[in-house]
Amino acid sequence: MKNKDEYIVLGVMSGTSLDGIDLSINKFFNLKNKWNFEILRCKTIKYSNDWIARLNKAVLLDDHEIRKLDNDYTEYLAKVIVNFIRECNILIDFVSSHGHTIFHKPEKSFTLQIGNQKKISKLISQTVICDFRKQDLELGGQGAPLVPVGDYYLFSDFNATLNLGGFANITKFSKKIVFAYDICPVNTVLNMLSRQLNYEFDNNGELGSSGRIILDLENQLDKINFYKLKPPKSLGIEWVLENINPVISNFKSHPIRDLIHTFVIHISKKIVDQFPLKGKILITGGGAYNKFLIKNLQKLSSCDLIIPNNNLIDFKESIIFAFLGLLRIRNEINCFRTVTGAKKNHCTGKIYKKN
Repeated sequence: MKNKDEYIVLGVMSGTSLDGIDLSINKFFNLKNKWNFEILRCKTIKYSNDWIARLNKAVLLDDHEIRKLDNDYTEYLAKVIVNFIRECNILIDFVSSHGHTIFHKPEKSFTLQIGNQKKISKLISQTVICDFRKQDLELGGQGAPLVPVGDYYLFSDFNATLNLGGFANITKFSKKIVFAYDICPVNTVLNMLSRQLNYEFDNNGELGSSGRIILDLENQLDKINFYKLKPPKSLGIEWVLENINPVISNFKSHPIRDLIHTFVIHISKKIVDQFPLKGKILITGGGAYNKFLIKNLQKLSSCDLIIPNNNLIDFKESIIFAFLGLLRIRNEINCFRTVTGAKKNHCTGKIYKKN
C-alpha cells in the first residue's frame, strides 16, 4: 500500500462543537507530484442527546469513567463506520480517524482523543490509522493543529485557509513555510449560548444579528491572555470552561442574543487580526454558514473570502484526516514543527491492521 499513486480512504472526524461524526470516502490521486482528491461519498451522523450530554460532561469524569466512556465510544464509532461503509458499498484501502477530543492541555503535555482503541480495527474489519496527536506532544509540540499539513498539500492555491468549527484555526503559507494555530473559540461558545434559547445552534447567525453589543463584555474578552501569546498555540474545551465561561457569566443578566452578538463581534476582530494583508482565504467549517459572522469578517478584512461548496465546508477536516492517514501509511511527514512547535517534522499516527 505504501507506493501507490491512488488511494480510497475513509476519513472520520468529530469536532468539539458536537455537530456529529463526519465521514467522507475520498479518492486521492497523485498527478505530476501533486496530490489531488475527489469526495466519493460523505455523511454526518448527528449525535443523540445522550451522546451530546456524555461528551459535554467528559472533562468532569475520573479515570475509571473516562476508560468506560472511551470503550463505549469506540464501539459506537465502530458501528457508525460499519454502517456507512455498507451503505456506500465502496471498497476502501483503510480508515483514518481523528476520534473525539476530551482533554487537550499541551502546556501539561497531555491530550486525549477517545475512540482510538486498538480493537476498532477488528470491530470494523479494516486497517485503521488514528491517535495522531500524542507523538507530537512527546516531541515537545502542541499536538495541534494537524490539519495544516493537508492544507499545504491540497489547498495551497489559497493564501490562507480558515476553519470555523468549535475553534477558529488558520493556516498561512509563506514561501513554502506553513504557519498555523488556533485563534479563538467559535461554535463551542456560540452553540452553548444558543442552547440557552432552545436552539441547537445559531442558524445563519440570526440570533447574533438580532442582538446588540455589550461593550464591557467585549473589553473583558479582549483582555484574555491567550490572545497575547505567539504561536504555536492551540485550544481545548477546558480552556473555554476556565477562561471564556467565567467572563460571560458576569453578564448573565443581559439578553442571550446580546451575548451572542458581542461574542461574534469579538471573534471577528480576533480572526481578522490574523489574516494576511491581502489574498484569497478559503473558509470552511460550520461557522461558514453563520452569515452574521461572515459579514463581519468581510467588513473588517480586505482579503477575498472564499466560501466553497457545502461538501467542502462540512467535510474538509475529515478529508484532511484521511490524507494524514495516507501520509502515515506511506511513512511520509504529516506533522510540521513550524505549526506545532515540535522538535522536528515527523510522521505520526498509530496503525492498527485488520489482520
